[in-house]
Parts: sequence; structure tokens; C-alpha cells
Amino acid sequence: MVAAPAAAIARQMRRGSDRARLPRQPVTFLIVTQPQLPPQYAPADLEGPLYERWVERGYFTADPDSGKPPFSLVIPPPNVTGSLHLGHALEQSMMDALTRRARMRGHDVLWLPGMDHASIAVQNLVERHLAETEGKGRFDYTREQFLAKAWEWKERFGGQILGQMRRLGDGVDWSRERFTMDAQLSRAVQTIFKRLYDDGLIYRAERIINWCPRDLTALSDIEVEHIDEDGELVSIRYGDDEVSIVVATTRAETMLGDTAVAVHPDDPRYQHLVGARVALPLTDRRIPIIADAHVDPAFGTGAVKVTPAHDPNDFEIG
Repeated sequence: MVAAPAAAIARQMRRGSDRARLPRQPVTFLIVTQPQLPPQYAPADLEGPLYERWVERGYFTADPDSGKPPFSLVIPPPNVTGSLHLGHALEQSMMDALTRRARMRGHDVLWLPGMDHASIAVQNLVERHLAETEGKGRFDYTREQFLAKAWEWKERFGGQILGQMRRLGDGVDWSRERFTMDAQLSRAVQTIFKRLYDDGLIYRAERIINWCPRDLTALSDIEVEHIDEDGELVSIRYGDDEVSIVVATTRAETMLGDTAVAVHPDDPRYQHLVGARVALPLTDRRIPIIADAHVDPAFGTGAVKVTPAHDPNDFEIG
């Protein structure tokens, strides 16, 4: 360790004493804070605004005059009254991947969005809404007035699914959004069905349907819930003293719609009656006794009534 010369020490002391006599200057400290990162990823804070920028900039808008090879998909229209479930999410994610891939390969892409009218479900919801808000039923309006109420409900409450599609990030062309009850689509459907009928590709025929006595309209099979209930098996004699047969049924109330009595062709009890005609109780009609393999000889008396308008199997028998 080397000792400092005494003269140097003295000079340092004098400089320190000079600084001590100077007036003190205020000192400003600048504290820079960094924004704290959220503890977890919040997609709603980013994905929504980002998706809206994509839409505003026209990234998903198709241009038929672009000169690019076209690529188009029509989204299977979900019901206007519904909401997306896992099946929708899976299906639309795959379609979104296909359309984005097509864009990257240089195609002009149209992914067409839309909703299905779901008329029966909409009618039920509209009726409930009118009952709660106006205390009226559908018969308090004319057809045109009630239809206007349905359109008003659709514009106000329908379309929840469209918001969910946006949150999924679907790359659809919103400028071409469609609704299955739009005038141009209804006209297109009528035109195509008429063309298919004229070309013999579709036909009209009598078919058994599911009838709703409340809405007075047909229902598709998927809209009907089948419930098995225990019934009472009753026996009814069809015919008179000349020719008669005892029929077993659990639905005696549909008797007036009967068109025949059916037995199994191999049932020896009734083979001699096949082809005969018997009187239908409570009416002045006579109906035939027919043979059909659909009949179970062990059920009841082995003879069943045929009501085509009531049962699909009876409809096939005829």
C-alpha cells in the first residue's frame, strides 16, 4: 500500500470544502415503470379486436373480378334460435382451415355465412314473447301481422350464433350473409325444385307425416320425441254374423281410420278369411282382410287393424 503525498491530500480537502460552500441544486429522479404482464393469457382482450380489423380490411371478402381461381364453401346454416355446440365448432374449424389454406394458395375464396329460419321453433318463441309482452296469442293477429312480428323477433333476438362465429374467428364473407327466408333465396329454392320436378328427378306422392295439432303443420322425424307407454290391449269384433274377425289393438280410438284387417299369411286360423270383407264397427264401410308378413301371430288375437294415417308400418301395408 502506497501512502498519498501530504500536498495531494490537502488539495483534495480544499476542493471538498469549496463544493460544500456552493448552493445545493435540486435533484430530479425519473422512475420508469414497466407494464405488468397479466398472470395468464386473456384471449378475449386480443382476439376480438384483431378479428374485427380483419373484417374491416376485407381479408375475407370475395372478389369475383379478381382473376384468381375461385374457391367457395357454403356454411351449413345453423338455426337462428340456436347456439353453437361442439359439433358446430369442429365443423367450422375444419372449414376455416380449408378456406385459409385456399387463400394462401392464391385462390379467391368465398365462405358464405348464413342462418336457417327454424320456423317452428321461432314461432314458439315469438308466441311466448307476445304472450309475455302483449298478453296476446297468434290468433289475435292476421297472418301478415304475425309474420311481421316474427321478422321483428328475428332481427332483435336471433343471430346469437353469428356472434359466436366471430369469436371463433371464422373467415366468412360477412358482406354476403344470408338467411334462408330471404326473398332471393326463397325464389331460388322454388325455381330449383320446379326444375328438378320437370326433369323427373323428384316427385310428389302421398307419405305419412308427423302432424302437430297445435301448430297445424308437419314435423320432421328428428323433431319428434317418441315415448313408449303401457297401453291396454282390447279386443274388438269386426264384421257380422256372416264374416267376422276379432282384432286386438291398443289404439281403439283410431278405428275410424282403418282401411283393412291384417293377419299373417301362414296363420292357419285366418287363411280362409283372407280376401273377405268385414264391416267396420260404427260405420257403414266394409274393409278387406289381408295377409302380411309384418303381423305377429302371437300378438293378441293374431289379427290387427291397419290404420295407414296413424302408424308407419300400417302405411307400408296400405
